[in-house]
Amino acid sequence: MLSWDIILKKMKLKKPKFWDYPKPNFFAYILFPFSLITFLTNYFKDIFFLNKNKKKFDNIYKICVGNIYIGGTGKTPISIEINEILKNLKFKTAFIKKNYLNQVDEQKLLSNNGSLFCKKNRSNAAEKAIESDFNALIFDDGLQDLNLKNIYDISIVCFNAEKGIGNGFLLPAGPLRESLRNLKKYNAVFLNGNDEDTTDIQNRIKKINSDIKIFNAHYSISNLNNFDLDQNFLIFSGIGNPDSFYKTLKQNNFKIVKDLNFADHYNYSDYDIIKIKEMAKEFNAKILTTEKDYNRLSNKNTKNIEFIKIKLKIKNKQELIQLLEARYENN
Repeated sequence: MLSWDIILKKMKLKKPKFWDYPKPNFFAYILFPFSLITFLTNYFKDIFFLNKNKKKFDNIYKICVGNIYIGGTGKTPISIEINEILKNLKFKTAFIKKNYLNQVDEQKLLSNNGSLFCKKNRSNAAEKAIESDFNALIFDDGLQDLNLKNIYDISIVCFNAEKGIGNGFLLPAGPLRESLRNLKKYNAVFLNGNDEDTTDIQNRIKKINSDIKIFNAHYSISNLNNFDLDQNFLIFSGIGNPDSFYKTLKQNNFKIVKDLNFADHYNYSDYDIIKIKEMAKEFNAKILTTEKDYNRLSNKNTKNIEFIKIKLKIKNKQELIQLLEARYENN
């Protein structure tokens, strides 16, 4: 059975705006019966897989960075940051990712920052990494992969600091893949954004799991010096949360004259790029996109298009290092 988030991506639909309202609206309540289907599907899958034989992958450090809120939570940049920390701690690290055809952009981003093992099945990818003598695996996504249920040494949930949990409903009435109550079974939460006040969501998370570690991270641009900020910029993106892309640029004083948004993991056609370049010429603007979007462009379409390299700066980074070390020693 296809999950609602996969259906959304296959249909190349944009995320409904009402998902991010602080309270459910009329459309959310209309779709609420379908959210009950999501809840029941998750519940019975949990029971079915509870006694299923699963590979444990003993004697190797396993970290999963995923999300409950669908898309745009910063899990890939956090995976990259954790990879750097573990390498500095002398681990031989590898990224593990399921081979979704519409996520080549994320696969390229990970492979540019480390060793990536990407298969149709995450377990098979992990086996290949272990055969290659890697001793720490970072799963980019996979919290909902019941074949790997309870095998992780650390399970991390990422949220966008501005969007939080949206309207709080499960798919398709809201943006949540699973119940927020499931935070009880996870070890840490990342709130990734642009210095938003996260007091409310932190309090809500702590009411569910008082022991969970909460980390804040800020989007920064590592190649900022490559750009002339006196110029005009037309920006475009097909990511889970385009608002963060826009906000990050504005905080760094980019002069944005046009902002074009496409569906998450959008596959740009030649016609799309032609129209974007024509529009940029009308505005006398440079064209700028995300690194993920740039990775989805054909070689001929990258001409005169630049991208920003995003890095998530973890504010309480030393606490994360201590958590990673402690969980390794305990497990």
